[in-house]
Amino acid sequence: MTMLNTQTARGPKQRREREKEALRQVILDAARELFVKEGYENVSMRRIADKIEYSPTTIYLYFEDKASLLFAVCEETFAKLAKRMEGISRQKTDPIASLKRGCRAYVEFGLKYPNHYRVTFINHPQVHLGFENLPEGSMGMRCYSHLRANVEACIEQKLFRHKDVDALTQLMWAGGHGITSLLITKPHFPWVNKDKLIDLMIDVLIDGLKA
Repeated sequence: MTMLNTQTARGPKQRREREKEALRQVILDAARELFVKEGYENVSMRRIADKIEYSPTTIYLYFEDKASLLFAVCEETFAKLAKRMEGISRQKTDPIASLKRGCRAYVEFGLKYPNHYRVTFINHPQVHLGFENLPEGSMGMRCYSHLRANVEACIEQKLFRHKDVDALTQLMWAGGHGITSLLITKPHFPWVNKDKLIDLMIDVLIDGLKA
């Protein structure tokens, strides 16, 4: 086959792949929106199909069931967050500065993508996919591993009084999640300046752990 024929044959295949990926993204976006507005338990695959004006059969070509669709929505969220966390990890600074930036990035991410955050961490159902239920190698575990590595570095350099890396990692996550979820779900509360509040929470939390 000549180069021209090869390129011609490749063109339709690449176009189909792009169209397939575009439809998958449409499904994910519709599912996320409906999960936020109506609750995971109240949204059926048919409801998602109706929203995008496709048959339910089409969605099943991409996702085995509603739980796998939820997992894909959450993984998309974690992939965005992991990218930010990895960028921070590549910066060579002292562990406490890295931990503070990582915590800040977590909160900022949630506020920038509130619908992603709601589905993944707030409006989750009984089969929710928070960090604790994620499989090894998933994007969610990559995010959690970055946070844990930052905490572990602080402990190894004797910057923290406490030595339980898992307890401190969960403490940092609890603090970050608490302020993020409150700022998202209570927008009409008379908050002080949000940047000031976020920085204060992180500083107080980490300063309380210092050796």
